[in-house]
Amino acid sequence: MVALALVTTLLALLGSYAFYTVWFLLSPNSFPGPDNPDNWLPTPLEWGWMALTVVVALGAAISFALKLSKPIVGPLNAVAESLRQVAQGNLSVRAEFDWQSRGEAAQLVHDFNVMAERLERMDHERRFWNAAIAHELRTPVTVLRGRLQGLTEGVFEPAPALFRSLLTQVEGLGRLIEDLRLLGLAENGRLELRQELADLETEVTAVVRAIGPSLQEAGFAVSCHVDAQQVLCDPVRMRQGLLALLENALRHAVPGPLHIQVRILEGSCHLLVEDCGPGVPEPLVAQIFEAFQRGASHGHGSGLGLAVVQAIARAHGGDVICRPSTLGGTAFDLHWPI
Repeated sequence: MVALALVTTLLALLGSYAFYTVWFLLSPNSFPGPDNPDNWLPTPLEWGWMALTVVVALGAAISFALKLSKPIVGPLNAVAESLRQVAQGNLSVRAEFDWQSRGEAAQLVHDFNVMAERLERMDHERRFWNAAIAHELRTPVTVLRGRLQGLTEGVFEPAPALFRSLLTQVEGLGRLIEDLRLLGLAENGRLELRQELADLETEVTAVVRAIGPSLQEAGFAVSCHVDAQQVLCDPVRMRQGLLALLENALRHAVPGPLHIQVRILEGSCHLLVEDCGPGVPEPLVAQIFEAFQRGASHGHGSGLGLAVVQAIARAHGGDVICRPSTLGGTAFDLHWPI
């Protein structure tokens, strides 16, 4: 628009100078001057020149306006049409990007496409989560219903072993619900921590004491090395994260040495769990911390444990990485700044 106004102004100003210069050179006797002060009305020639100037300036303005409006109005219409389709539920629509568009118009199209892509991804994730949660809840609920119905109809005799089995299913169901709640809080940025100076040696010992019998029964030899230093963290969440890592090793690692280490390195605390195999396939490493991801050969487990570990690490301002271990298997390194 600035260029349009400048061109129009220059056309009127320079055109007037050019007009009177040509008139004076071709017919100096008819050129109005100071000798005719009363003749202030434009001559027919001047009226013609002004009309010609107006027509040329109007044509230039229309030409510039059309040229400028096309890369602006086009993206706006594309975004408006795409918004109507998004409002109707079509999240796969994208506004067409005109490479002639510049500045704010191009940025608007780009921002809309990013928004539509994010909405589509969120919709796919919502559907995936709904299906996965329904699948995970269906198994324990079906088991509970079948056994309770058997008790009601007299198929099963009331016995401590049966009640322990029912209690195990209820505990698994409660753990699944708690993991889903934690991931939901983390996704919304509302996972609250109660940080305090904690003795991680005590926390690690408590977790190992709780899950140690299961690990020993499966053939794992657990060893611990903890730097004797108090660190700032949420001890309850750290116990939860370590328990998830050990349960992951129990499900997926081959029996053998299982090392647990807590090290203080360059202002960060590292909680490591290393097993001796078989390791994580390279294509799975990038997705292993996503919810409901499982190893190809292991169908048990909810697939939420490592996602919970990542949520806890990030809530502390850190992260967790998966890499090959010195034992020939997999090492999970949960680290956070202290």
